[in-house]
Amino acid sequence: MTYLNTTYPNTRLHIDVPVKLDEVKAVLTVADLSFVGDLPAPLAHLQLITRDIADWGATSEVVVIFHTNAGHVTLNDAAYNADRNIETGNPYKELVTNLLSRGVHVELCGATARAHHYGNDDLIPGIAVNRDAGARMTQLVQQGFVKITE
Repeated sequence: MTYLNTTYPNTRLHIDVPVKLDEVKAVLTVADLSFVGDLPAPLAHLQLITRDIADWGATSEVVVIFHTNAGHVTLNDAAYNADRNIETGNPYKELVTNLLSRGVHVELCGATARAHHYGNDDLIPGIAVNRDAGARMTQLVQQGFVKITE
């Protein structure tokens, strides 16, 4: 049996449906941000997925595509400040670079980039620009990736 500690004293959680995969091929599409507290839920879910992959010792290909109202997540500090009209820098940059370091392929939709006038030099290093989110999702699903919509 698998039990997890929780934040409540004397409370155990039994996992009724344990999951262990040998291979993960997943693509997440993120059109806008929902939050778990102050943490964007898609980034939190990607952290869970990459931790599970590491725990399982699974082979993996994980792609996340930011598009529509979430393209700004991929911007470097200067571009983020200009796009959002602030001076704090990109608050998601550390989370995104952590995912890149864990082997997640982070992409920006080319149609979103064009609509917002983002250039390649505006992006966090390591982020790729695809043709558009719909075409890329179709390509990856046809290649056997499981689509997760955030």
